[in-house]
Amino acid sequence: MLKPINMISNAVRATRSLGPSSKARRTTCSVKPLGAILLALLMTLSSPVAAQDFQKGLTAYYAGDFATALQEWTPLAEAGDASAQYNLGNMYRKGQGVPQDNAEAVKWYRLAADQGHAKAQNNLGLMYDNGQGVPQDNAEAVKLYRLAADQGHAKAQSNLGIMYSKGQGVPQDYAEAVKWWRLAADQGFANAQSNLGLMYEYGNGVLQDNVMAHMWYNIASANGHDKAGEWRDERAGLMTPAAIEKATAMARECMSSGYTKCGY
Repeated sequence: MLKPINMISNAVRATRSLGPSSKARRTTCSVKPLGAILLALLMTLSSPVAAQDFQKGLTAYYAGDFATALQEWTPLAEAGDASAQYNLGNMYRKGQGVPQDNAEAVKWYRLAADQGHAKAQNNLGLMYDNGQGVPQDNAEAVKLYRLAADQGHAKAQSNLGIMYSKGQGVPQDYAEAVKWWRLAADQGFANAQSNLGLMYEYGNGVLQDNVMAHMWYNIASANGHDKAGEWRDERAGLMTPAAIEKATAMARECMSSGYTKCGY
């Protein structure tokens, strides 16, 4: 996972319908700690000068000086640095220091994605998914999500799960959706954990199970999902005290085991 680029792209939470409810949502990249980002960029940028320029751009970006960030990152991006290309894509998508321009964002995302940059692949997939800067194309979105998901990118895994759950760009397959969401959930990704709760709530791709639904909603809520606690409590209203106690204990064990012991 390339940390430098995480700082720029905030989560985009597009609510999507799934089965009888509207709880699944696609996401771009989330913000990560500055220290991890600086460590990763020093490991991934090939030249000390390039790393210095990248860091100068990052410092400027954090200070809200988007013009300087753009000035530092543009030569790196033009020279083929994938992280700088991805960052420029985010800046054009968000209109930071430049006029907002989805087509230009797509250009830079594509250059980084073609180098195997997982976050660029995921965000380019979102552009195709939403028809931003390119014609809307579910099949292309699936292709790009899969490239990133196969690299272990949790948000792409979650987005790919949504495509399978909706039958967009692929035949609808709830079991395949569960597979991808579980991979993302095992990395602590709250949206995927919530979506697993949804699948157990309605019995899509898995046997209907309020205890399992409660467990995954509870875990997602603990990881910051803004609706999962409400959905957990809805399940609790249909459960016995013993079942709630069991689900709570399972959630605790799942999290304490690093998501290796999740379930019965």
